[in-house]
Amino acid sequence: MKFKVFLFSLTASLSLYNCDNPNVPMYVGTYTNGDSEGIYQFQFNTETGELSQKQLAAVTGNPSFITFSPDKKYIYAVGEGKTSAVSAFKVDPEQTLEFINTVPSNGGAPCHISVNKTGDRAVVSNYSGGTVSIYSINDDGSLNDAAQIFNHNTDSIASHAHSAQFFKNDLFVSDLGRNAVYNYVLDGENYKLADSSIVKMTKNAGPRHFALTKDGQYIYIINEYANTVTSGKRTNEGFTLLENISTLDDNFKEKSYCADIHLSQDERFLYGSNRGENSIVVFKRNVSSGKLDKVQNISVQGDWPRNFTLDPSGKFLLVANQKSHNISVFKINDESGELSFLHEVELASPVCLLF
Repeated sequence: MKFKVFLFSLTASLSLYNCDNPNVPMYVGTYTNGDSEGIYQFQFNTETGELSQKQLAAVTGNPSFITFSPDKKYIYAVGEGKTSAVSAFKVDPEQTLEFINTVPSNGGAPCHISVNKTGDRAVVSNYSGGTVSIYSINDDGSLNDAAQIFNHNTDSIASHAHSAQFFKNDLFVSDLGRNAVYNYVLDGENYKLADSSIVKMTKNAGPRHFALTKDGQYIYIINEYANTVTSGKRTNEGFTLLENISTLDDNFKEKSYCADIHLSQDERFLYGSNRGENSIVVFKRNVSSGKLDKVQNISVQGDWPRNFTLDPSGKFLLVANQKSHNISVFKINDESGELSFLHEVELASPVCLLF
């Protein structure tokens, strides 16, 4: 009898899951000093690129950057407000978010969070505080208070830690204020500093975000002030500089500030966002040498593209335009990597997109 009940439950569960359904959830972090209330959720069609069924997933203050746990059961969000907090949420069956807990970020203006591959550690970058906080994560998804806090400030230089990512036993931190990318390594249970500048940056470049290849052999750093991508190749001693290449169209001469950077799934193309030129730059990447060739600068159909992402199918690129309050959807050309604009949806102050 128990077997029959189990079989019925299994059959019922499978009937609710439509394998042909192309829709996947996409979460959006926003600034909440206007009409937004927190984290929103859309359904994204991976065949047509359509965004639909907008709903408020969680009410929370200024979730300017959000990230998943590896199993996608939990979402973690910075709170870039007066409290400077980090919050954990559980993804419920309706894809809204159930609040778990909040802990201090240990620095002003937390602007980035990432989780390691095993899902037991998170790292938060505090922009105005100039600190980097490492947290352990419990089995129920909740965050403990920070186990380690790194302060990059000196008496003469103000740090602006802007993003951090784990890679195996390494932790890389991009510090815009110190004009450097740091490398920490896991030593026992804690991280220790291995290198305070993995590649030499041009003066006042302003490293903001970065992308690592899957094998960790190449790093691509997007520079907010210089409007460049700095490429580095791993060696036995760390990394060596490959090149610096502009993210802007050759004819653009006004002010612009880079923001986000992502590799395509096959790593043949690299994308970056320009705030000011209000564009996405497309680079073709030589997978053997790691060098880049700029092939396109395309308008984001909005203002101030702070963050963008590629959908799970790899066929679409979506851009969060903070100041024009819209999300733009682009189709990716499989052969060239170039983008073509499809459509947009409205949302107040979108600043982070998460699949």
